[in-house]
Amino acid sequence: MRPLPTLGSPISDRELWQCARQQLSQHGDDAMVAAALKMDAMLEAGDHAGYATWAGIVLRIAKLGPQVDDGETRH
Repeated sequence: MRPLPTLGSPISDRELWQCARQQLSQHGDDAMVAAALKMDAMLEAGDHAGYATWAGIVLRIAKLGPQVDDGETRH
């Protein structure tokens, strides 16, 4: 499997996956919304690297899929 694009983020694909998993752990089914809000805040602040990083995290959260009741992700 090829890595997902980093979209210009200054952090690696592996780090983006770790961030996505952490967001899911912290926010559960609201992880996508929480990450998208951070992505929007970065864009509003003119932080292009931050925007790219959060866009990469959002992409990976979407790939991991929603949480199910036992805490596992669906693939």
